[in-house]
Amino acid sequence: MTITPETIRAFAEQLRQEERSAGTVENYLRHVRAFCAWLDGKPVTKEAASAWKSCLVQKGYRPGTVNAMLVPLNQLFKFLGCEDCRVKALRVQRQMFRDDSRELTREEYARLLAAAGRLRQERLGLLMEAICSTGIRVSEVQYLTVEAARAGRAEVSLKGKIRTILIPQRLRKKLLQYAKKQKTASGEIFRTRRGSPISRKQIWAEMKALCEKAGVAASKVFPHNLRHLFARVFYSACRDVAKLADVLGHSSLETTRIYLISSGAEHARQLERLHLII
Repeated sequence: MTITPETIRAFAEQLRQEERSAGTVENYLRHVRAFCAWLDGKPVTKEAASAWKSCLVQKGYRPGTVNAMLVPLNQLFKFLGCEDCRVKALRVQRQMFRDDSRELTREEYARLLAAAGRLRQERLGLLMEAICSTGIRVSEVQYLTVEAARAGRAEVSLKGKIRTILIPQRLRKKLLQYAKKQKTASGEIFRTRRGSPISRKQIWAEMKALCEKAGVAASKVFPHNLRHLFARVFYSACRDVAKLADVLGHSSLETTRIYLISSGAEHARQLERLHLII
């Protein structure tokens, strides 16, 4: 069996029927196309899929990244009815602490906002505040509408689930002021100059462009890291993992706990406090 462009289009349509988010569909198709390019017209076999997995490891991808790239591939095999081609994920020991090079701190977050202010990037600064103060996903920014800001809550529908996101009073005020300034009477607040909804790619690109001006490492600056910062601050305030999982829209507490793993520096300090070196 070979994978054709028609096959990929049909797979994409199946993902949409399953109500996968646009970001998930885009991510899945990117990895599937990468596999197809590597196959270079050769038929799909169990051996080929296993070789692709080995190739990713040899290229230096982290185990977690390799596993994330295998998920859409296995979904494609299921869609094609050739589940015998599925490959097992790499076994990864449970992570004990986060990589400090990827952890965004509150101080760095403040520097990003300050830089956006200096550069008069009002939309970007407000968008970062909106994500970081509510914990929404970048794909959920579309639910931050004028109507939601007025009501103080946004009804988010994603991955077959509907949840309510409360919008803090100060954020509500800033969102409505911005919408009024942009002459947006209804609908999505964050739009491009032409009035179309701002895409996740544009949000990502604008945040990356802000790194140097803010003096923050690019490895720490991406929309999902704002969500992680929200999760850590929220948990430090309430100490309730179950409540945080509900706020974030997680089906599993294990997913939420990943957000709360201590940094490498914090882990080192904990080891020092054991005083086991005589």
